[in-house]
Amino acid sequence: MGLRACLTDWSKGDRLQGFWWLYRLRGRAKCKLTRDIWTFLLNRSARRHGGYVGPGAVILGEPVLPHGLHGVYISRYATIGAGCRIYQNVTIGEVNRRAPVVGAGCLIGAGAVLVGDIRIGDGVKIGAGAVVFQDIPAGCTVVAQPPRILKGGEELV
Repeated sequence: MGLRACLTDWSKGDRLQGFWWLYRLRGRAKCKLTRDIWTFLLNRSARRHGGYVGPGAVILGEPVLPHGLHGVYISRYATIGAGCRIYQNVTIGEVNRRAPVVGAGCLIGAGAVLVGDIRIGDGVKIGAGAVVFQDIPAGCTVVAQPPRILKGGEELV
């Protein structure tokens, strides 16, 4: 791929390797000044891509963002497992400095909102537009408004 194509992909937000590289550098910084510099550059990059990843967010692995960071908000208190797929306009927010813990291999649909001190199990699928404010067991699917939890095609109460 040529330089022009790489720059075009990066400017559209399709290639986030540089963003995640800055994120990892900030996490490894020992000096406060260095960490502040990396945080500044990371925030500028996130703003350019149209999203926000809080400075204290724990992200294991590199999440799959099919639409780039567009509209994605991840609280500074959130924890996201490895291999998660996060679509556009997703909010992983906090309530009283408590944010969700998302398990590995989860799929979070476009426009979904996860808030509060909740735990999302491994392999959970959260449908587009769902607002989740309670714990979800592993392997379930969450759909609709208010959220309905489905496991194997049957609704859990």
